[in-house]
Amino acid sequence: MTGNTFGKVFSITTAGESHGPGNVVIIDGLPAGLELSEDDLKVDLARRRPGQSKIVTQRKEADEPEILSGVFQGKTTGTSLAILIRNQDQRSRDYSDIADKYRPGHADFTFDAKFGIRDYRGGGRSSARETAVRVAAGAVAKKLLAQLHGIQIIGYVKQVGDIQAHIPDPAAITTEQVEANIVRCPDADAATKMIALIEQVRDEQDSIGGTSELVATGVPAGWGEPVFDKIKADLGKAMFSLPAVLGVEYGIGFGCATLRGTQNNDLFESEENRITTQTNRHGGILGGITSGMPIILRCAIKPTSSLSQSQETITRDGETTTIATRGRHDPCLLPRFVPMGEAMLAIVLADHCLRHRLSQL
Repeated sequence: MTGNTFGKVFSITTAGESHGPGNVVIIDGLPAGLELSEDDLKVDLARRRPGQSKIVTQRKEADEPEILSGVFQGKTTGTSLAILIRNQDQRSRDYSDIADKYRPGHADFTFDAKFGIRDYRGGGRSSARETAVRVAAGAVAKKLLAQLHGIQIIGYVKQVGDIQAHIPDPAAITTEQVEANIVRCPDADAATKMIALIEQVRDEQDSIGGTSELVATGVPAGWGEPVFDKIKADLGKAMFSLPAVLGVEYGIGFGCATLRGTQNNDLFESEENRITTQTNRHGGILGGITSGMPIILRCAIKPTSSLSQSQETITRDGETTTIATRGRHDPCLLPRFVPMGEAMLAIVLADHCLRHRLSQL
């Protein structure tokens, strides 16, 4: 199986399954000398872990990271950094009765079509459980970016169902605002409605989707490559590599479709010997290269596919049957998606940060 590595200079390789012994990530390209400990990884892992509130899956995982290599006397050594997160609360018996059934919305059928064999326990390799080690790698990338350039990355829930948050200035949102409620929405009034909607669909044995907005501030101008490795292209691949992401847009996104050029262009200006733009409809990216304005993107997240109510499906042999997933699942993926999206944004920026150092003498 290929496709387990992401990035060129700062690169990550992951391995593991939902119900295996654990998941591991190996980070290559991390410079020596960065102060790093397991405590640096725990904050974001706690934000991603299951069982953290009443509106997420109740699977209990401590998600305690173990640094296996690449750190000596509290600093990175420049060699491969390996991080292990063990699985502790697998309940594989919940999936025994669906071993030969294809769950609607899942990768069961497509895994069989590709490999001829699949791990049906929680989705195996296609499970969002794999993202725990991505979040750990993202925490490392965040620390590197903050130390080198003072870059800050923050994500939040902008929409659940038809409830939308009012966010006048995405670049002004703080971590305290996001973490003030269990749905991770900085608009308190919208958050209350979102929580009520999530509880409603959970009681109805259903699920709900929404959108998450991700913001990076302090990113210098000039990062990214002008053709295939545009920063927007790498960000798109990074976000689409996360489970349940069905759409990605940056800046004004699809809103540009109804505008004229005179309405869409961001006009340049000089401010304290720094070139900026009066507005930021381009979302911090021009020609696939960062402009120095905040990077702003959004991901559309589908409703959780695993439902406890009965649905029609077929077996591996093509026979018609019904299915109800007994496992513990999120009625809405958005609150736990936020640290996942932040992690992938950080990993892309860390990669291009190091690549940019090779661009000029």
